[in-house]
Amino acid sequence: MEIIRQIRWQDILDIILVSFLLYRLLLFIKGTKAVRMLMGLGLLLFASIVSSYTGLYTMDWIIQSFWAQIVIALLVLFQPEIRKALTQMGETPFLQSFTSAEELKSLEEIVKTTVSLANRKIGALIAIERETSLTEFVEIGTPLDAKVTRELLLSVFHPASPIHDGAVVIKGNRIVAAGCFLPITLSSEVSKALGTRHRAGLGLTEETDAFVIIVSEETGTISVAINGKLETHLDMGKLRDRLTDMFTAQKKGK
Repeated sequence: MEIIRQIRWQDILDIILVSFLLYRLLLFIKGTKAVRMLMGLGLLLFASIVSSYTGLYTMDWIIQSFWAQIVIALLVLFQPEIRKALTQMGETPFLQSFTSAEELKSLEEIVKTTVSLANRKIGALIAIERETSLTEFVEIGTPLDAKVTRELLLSVFHPASPIHDGAVVIKGNRIVAAGCFLPITLSSEVSKALGTRHRAGLGLTEETDAFVIIVSEETGTISVAINGKLETHLDMGKLRDRLTDMFTAQKKGK
């Protein structure tokens, strides 16, 4: 009872805040490679405790030397996750300055373009920015800053175009840049049958919250990548529904 009487309201608030932060952190890393890395660090901590109690001095010295550099190791290992979290803090809501009619028209242009490319078996990679900025990927591409239209997108991905192999980045109802290079996923869980476009689409969604559309040059299959997950074999209706649900629901949430 004495211990309970010594608890201040600040202590309770402190515990609630820390618990909330830990909960949000677990939600943030859920389904990412960071989970496996944390499990590895947990195993290393267990090995450190065992070695210290069993007198394995050499092993204990090696592990303790590693803990001395743990901060640097964490920064290197979790660099994509840290960058994503810091970027999301200062971002403005997606499409907040556009009307619903403009949004739907841009999304419909993207759907029509994707289906047309798929029917012709022309490979394509379209990254649509949400809350996390894609500026660092835009900077290494060819700037366009043009309105989203079916004709322009088809010309960009035409096999004769010098920038058809890169990704198109769309923000709002504007095509920001084309010929952009995206990070390739290093996940061992990705099927080896997937090509560079699919791996690049997944890689971008592992680091950002972008919505990525991929058209396979070999099969004409339409796929979408979101949050490091890949959905394949979408038709026009399913793609339209995914885009509409993703962006109109997000704006309503804001």
